[in-house]
Amino acid sequence: MSIPRTISSILTAFVLVAATGTMVTAGAATLEELANGAHRSAENKARNAARHPVETLEFFGLKPDMTVVELTPATGWYTEIIAPYVNEKGQYYGANYDRQSKVEFMQRINAAFKTKLDADPELYGNAKVTDLTDDDREIAPAGSADLVVTFRNLHDWVLMGTADKVFAKVYEALKPGGVFGVVEARQDPSKPQEMKKHIGYTREDYAIKIIEAAGFELVEKSEINANPKDPKDWEGGTHGMPKGFEGETDRFTLKFRKPA
Repeated sequence: MSIPRTISSILTAFVLVAATGTMVTAGAATLEELANGAHRSAENKARNAARHPVETLEFFGLKPDMTVVELTPATGWYTEIIAPYVNEKGQYYGANYDRQSKVEFMQRINAAFKTKLDADPELYGNAKVTDLTDDDREIAPAGSADLVVTFRNLHDWVLMGTADKVFAKVYEALKPGGVFGVVEARQDPSKPQEMKKHIGYTREDYAIKIIEAAGFELVEKSEINANPKDPKDWEGGTHGMPKGFEGETDRFTLKFRKPA
């Protein structure tokens, strides 16, 4: 039997009290409280300082009553913040890897994501899982989303040649005037856009060009996730970044809008 959303939000409040020591009323948890909540591992919370989730989500305009789609959330680092935030008044869709896929790593990640959601109905009881595929399956009902976000996935779509299809699905899911928020590791602009050579990095100007070509309007840029200490020349790209590196990759943060 499912837990009513009002009861779920009360239980969420108790979880957050344990996490922060601060009493929150039902449905009133802040992004800061969720980012530092007891439901998150120490390892995940330790990355807040470099990933700036609160500032990033505020830049994208996230509100508790929004319908939000997260593209390829993988095991759910950002999901831990977004889904509980909209659980009471809004709607979260996690458009993850194809659940029909026979690829082992996709099955493994999808299983871990499902386990996370199922383990905490107080936090994720209203979350829905969809599939980000190259067929006609929707990531969310057409015209339903206020916000679609993606974190460090753009390079994969470019490499696989599926970026246009992903952008078309985002465009379809968004309401007119809805926001498409993109965070991606920034490639050295003096180097050509060669995904096989620069694994995990994408040129910012190239990202803007292909997303605008899909019909979106660039609203604003932010340097929230910039890291000038990233040399961008790791052996193996972002996957070769050594443990203990100060911060994380240098990332651009872009806010696009579907024309109203």
